[in-house]
Parts: sequence; structure tokens; C-alpha cells
Amino acid sequence: MTHLPELRIGIIGAGLMGRGHAEVFAAHPMTQITAVARRPLEHAPGATVYPGYQELLDSGTVDAVSITTPDHLHADVMVAAARAGVHILVEKPFTTTVADADRAVAAIRSAGVVAMCLFNHRWVPAYAQAKDQMRAIGEPVVGYARKDDTIHVPTEMLGWADETTCAWFLSSHDVDLMTWLYDDEVVEVFATARYGKLRGRGIDTPDAMQIQARFGRGAVATFESAWIYPDTFPTMVDSYVTVAGETGVIQLDRQKENIQVATEDGYAYPRNMLQRVVHGVPAGAYRDAIHHFVDCAIAGTEPLITVESSRHVTAILAAAHESARTGKPVKL
Repeated sequence: MTHLPELRIGIIGAGLMGRGHAEVFAAHPMTQITAVARRPLEHAPGATVYPGYQELLDSGTVDAVSITTPDHLHADVMVAAARAGVHILVEKPFTTTVADADRAVAAIRSAGVVAMCLFNHRWVPAYAQAKDQMRAIGEPVVGYARKDDTIHVPTEMLGWADETTCAWFLSSHDVDLMTWLYDDEVVEVFATARYGKLRGRGIDTPDAMQIQARFGRGAVATFESAWIYPDTFPTMVDSYVTVAGETGVIQLDRQKENIQVATEDGYAYPRNMLQRVVHGVPAGAYRDAIHHFVDCAIAGTEPLITVESSRHVTAILAAAHESARTGKPVKL
């Protein structure tokens, strides 16, 4: 017996992340990719290709959209999708300005659609377990989150690195994770940015940023991001999180994910917590987060990640960039 999908999906953004979203939706038993914007996708061979996102939304062929455009282009698509009455899954960061975040949230809440920013780290098993263990370590005191990329990312993987920063691209994950673990909001930030290597290669974006954040209940956290690691580094991403509380500490090191591979070309730790394929089926935290969105869209329920919490991540990072520009602390 054939079961019809309950959710028709449109993919807006056909780059690396668009292909990742399409792979998950194509394998989900309750979804069908019916439309894509601008160009075909391998995992959506039967989908209609529309010249842009507005034409896709006007077609009436989708119940939800997956927005995987570059960071700075999310807001207009979310507002248009909300006005069209379709559910919204958007890649992180939610937006790159507070004004854009505010108009996206307003449009989403006015329309009553289900919307979620894909901060998929909340579905990494160790991170989810850390959330459950936070009570055991007492009131949060201090935290540190590092997410650094190899230089391949801003110079070859992304064609729009000068439209974003390592903090928007990388620390957005960690800011969402830490505010979730602390169950608190940031009230003040101080940040510094270092320019040089990437500017020397014609890409006007910081090599690295470091953000110190103070939370409402008094805890502090440092967020480090950089994307100039040499490509010889054994993983594309170097990721580490620690939280110390009044009665304990949690450490989360994702440098090694249970497999090591040595070949004549080098030594590597293949990543598998976020995205992997097991016996031909997509698996991992990335898939689990998208499946959560599908469940919420079908049921009409609020996702684990609210658009308001994602707006707060945008506000924190916007304040951090202002602090890096002025050299002064910025209150939220």
C-alpha cells in the first residue's frame, strides 16, 4: 500500500547545505520534495525547478520550505514564506541582523506557521546528554566553546565568505548550544576580531573572533571561532565545549568520533555525529533535527528551537560584531 506524503517540501538554496537537506527529505517517508529554486538537485529528480523563491512560493506546490541560502539572505525568504502560509526550516544563523530577525519573527508569528532554525547540535547525543546532566553540575559558572575550520571553508567551500564571518558561520551553533545548556540569556558581550590572512587572499572577513559573554544569572562564557587552520588538519572542524558549574564540570570533545583512518595521503578522524549514511540511509544529528521539524510541521506543534531563541542568538552575535568594531563592551 502506498502512503502519500503529508508534507510537500520546497528547497530554496541548491548549494552544499541544500543538497544535505534534500538527501534527508528524500529519504523521509512522510515528505516529498516537489519544488526547488534556481537549479535541480540530485536528490529531488522529480521536483519542479522555479527561477526564484517567490515563484516557488507562488506555485502552491509546497507545504514547507527548507531555506539554505547564504547566511545574509535568509530573512527575505522567511518573510515571504510566512506570508505564503508555508512552514519554514532555515539553516543557521537565523539572520545576520537583529532588524531582519525581528521582521522574520513577526511574520512567522503573525502567519502562525511552524518555523525552526537548524541548530542541529542539540541533537548530537553527547550534547543532548549534557543538557540532561546540567542539574548534576549545579548553577553554571563558566563555559568555553571552540569551533574552528580549515581554510578550505572560506576560500573554496563558500563563495560568499566575505558576506559573513567565522562567528556567524561557526559560533552561532555554540551560542545556541550554550544558552540552551545554561537555560539563560546573554546580557553583555565583549569581542575582538583579527584580520590578515584572509584579507591577503582577497576575502574581507576576519580570520578569527573571540567573544566573552555575560549571562543574566552571572555566568560567563567564551566563544572562539577561526577558519584559517591548515588543510592538513585531520578534520575540517575542530570542536570543543566545556561547562563548569558550582558542583561539577562537563567536557565535550568532538575531535575524534570513534574512527581513525590512515592512508598514503594522510591521517584523518572522519566526522559522523552530524551527518552519516548507515546502510544507505541518512543518519545523525542533522537528520534527527530535520525529522523533528517534519514532526512539528505535520502536528502543528512548537519545535524544540523557537524562533525567539534563534533571534537571541542573532542579537548576541550582532552585539559581538559591534563590540569588535568599537573595542567596547555592548549590552543587549
